[in-house]
Amino acid sequence: MSARAPAGGDARRITILGSTGSIGVNTLDVIAQLGGRDAFEIEALTGSANIALLARQARQCGARLAVTADPARYGELKEALAGTGIAVAAGRSGLAEAAQRPAGRVMAAIVGTAGLEPTLAAAERGADIALANKECLVAAGDLLIRTAARAGGRVIPVDSEHSAIFQTLETDNRHALERIVLTASGGPFRTWPREKMAAATPDMARVHPNWSMGMKISIGSASMFNKALEMIEARHLFDLRPEQIEVVVHPQSIVHSMVGYADGSVLAQLGAPDMRTAIGYALSWPRRPHLDVERLDFARIGRLDFEAPDEERFPALRLARLALARGGLQGAVLNAAEETACAAFVAGRIGFLAMAEITEKVMDRLAGLPAAGSIGAVMAADADARRLAATMAG
Repeated sequence: MSARAPAGGDARRITILGSTGSIGVNTLDVIAQLGGRDAFEIEALTGSANIALLARQARQCGARLAVTADPARYGELKEALAGTGIAVAAGRSGLAEAAQRPAGRVMAAIVGTAGLEPTLAAAERGADIALANKECLVAAGDLLIRTAARAGGRVIPVDSEHSAIFQTLETDNRHALERIVLTASGGPFRTWPREKMAAATPDMARVHPNWSMGMKISIGSASMFNKALEMIEARHLFDLRPEQIEVVVHPQSIVHSMVGYADGSVLAQLGAPDMRTAIGYALSWPRRPHLDVERLDFARIGRLDFEAPDEERFPALRLARLALARGGLQGAVLNAAEETACAAFVAGRIGFLAMAEITEKVMDRLAGLPAAGSIGAVMAADADARRLAATMAG
């Protein structure tokens, strides 16, 4: 692994797409730990509705540009940053401007398909993409990887599981790679019977036993749709065959994922459940930074448990394999249908188990779509899947 500068600019110059979410907040914390303004320049920050936090972040880190994705909030952000010299923009054009500015490394942390267009724009100019947005790879993995490679940039995973694989996948031994094993905590419903899961509420689903995350990601963990998306991500990130991707439930969330080789060796990356470790590695790669995070005390941990996932209670994993087998735009369809069904669950229109049922029906209806040659094709499949899922969810 060389320490060459990214084609898209100085790696010390950072843009954070989605700075007000949990990944964005933790990214700024890591940057502060690593020297703040003395070590990094913040080119741009983007957020959406939390204008007060976005403005405070921009002032504290000296960002050159602050963007709200909501055009209606432009005036509020401009007023909050009046007199600071920080440029302000909004909406789709503002996100595009943030992505196109000369940052060598871009933290892509906008949740959902809203992050796809600006992430691709950053990749097109050769920036290294620290990728925390699952949907970019699930919906348009071939397109994103191809775009980054053509422009001379790299995609560095920030998800703890994919970061673990990235750290343990030996470049010189790709020929000996047999499998990767993604670990899943099992979420809050790991031991619940299916009939009890049917009555689960959004408040129950959002309480994760190990991680502190937003509502959407927490519910995805409870349903294991997050793991389903990660299976599809792994296929694109590491150029894997579907049969090389395994999932095992590991309740402690200490082993973040593993790589198995032809000689029987399995290499694992371990750490406390803290996203700042993966974020710090993505920002500093190929070097390892010093971070103020919890150190593992193995005597206190005592044991590490592993178990096979129950696909009857968690059908999302089966749907991921179905999407991988079908190929084309099935990843985009799965993602859009699940997002729409999740929103219906949060709104109280459907039950917990109906999220997977609706997603599978939409996937079946839209099977056979060819692989994406453009972002337009991805967004068309996304829109069709959302429309179908919304109709089924009532």
